[in-house]
Amino acid sequence: MTAGWVVFLLIAILGLLYVKWTPYWYKAFVAASTHSIGTSILMGSAASPPAPSWNAAAAYAWTYGKAIWQAMVLGLLLGSAVQALLPSQWILRWLGRTGAGSVFRGAGLAVPGMMCTCCAAPVVVGLRKAGASAGATIAFWLGNSVLNPATLVFIGFVLGWRWSALRLLLGVVAVLGLGLLGNWMRTPEEEKAAERQLADIRPVPPGPNPFARWLAILARLAVRLIPEYIVLVLLLGAARAWLFPHAGPEIGNDLIWILTFAIAGTLFVIPTAGEVPIIQAMLSLGVGVGPAAVLLMVLPPISVPSLAMVGRAFSPRLLAAVTVGIVAIGVVGGMAAVTLRF
Repeated sequence: MTAGWVVFLLIAILGLLYVKWTPYWYKAFVAASTHSIGTSILMGSAASPPAPSWNAAAAYAWTYGKAIWQAMVLGLLLGSAVQALLPSQWILRWLGRTGAGSVFRGAGLAVPGMMCTCCAAPVVVGLRKAGASAGATIAFWLGNSVLNPATLVFIGFVLGWRWSALRLLLGVVAVLGLGLLGNWMRTPEEEKAAERQLADIRPVPPGPNPFARWLAILARLAVRLIPEYIVLVLLLGAARAWLFPHAGPEIGNDLIWILTFAIAGTLFVIPTAGEVPIIQAMLSLGVGVGPAAVLLMVLPPISVPSLAMVGRAFSPRLLAAVTVGIVAIGVVGGMAAVTLRF
């Protein structure tokens, strides 16, 4: 078990150092000096995304894939290592209980991860398989993107520190509130159903070599998660023009626009911190602060691909509640930005 811990920590620390911490350190200086971290992945510098087509789908998937592939590999490595290399007693003790403590610990573990919702999904599946509670893993899943400290810094330098404060305040409410809701909603029937669903991700029987088991679990995770992920990213890339048909002054602070952007942003998928240039571009085109603030809250935490990836780890009822909760947080964020005259 000691060797397993050492390998897991080496992968986590060195992987995050290479994929997340070092690049974001340098990007923070870029954001501070230029007040930008790149162009909008949604529509570039145009006022609308390209029309739905294979080219639009492939172009978005290629750009998105280049941005996240390293983090996805790391997520798969960690998600499988959680099951094979870490003692299950540790997971059960610290993350398996259904009280508030496990939710806070799950959120705390998410902060240094700084992964996008899809890259964190394999780790979420691994944690659930290893016995972590629904609430703890929901908090971990949402916290990776919503409470990302690097993104908060980027938001401050690019959009303004009021936007960072809004994201942090409502982000904590979303992560902890939906995590606690996840534990509270658990019923014996749903717990049994979740166990049956998790059993479909066939575990590899433990053997004398945990590292061979780790590789076997890694292969199973990759085969199950990656194909559906690619297909859904392609579909969303093609559907950009339907979800976000145009950006301009006509998209004001009316409640209908706030609600529309809350639903569309919850469904769409972006890389880590991708919401920052998207919002910057939309504000420059005249979009109201209400819809922009909505995207600040709803683009990072979940998406259609990430919901599909964790679909066997949680009950449909809980995933529906999380989705509605994110939409509601987005609406609150949009109305707060309008009220506070951002």
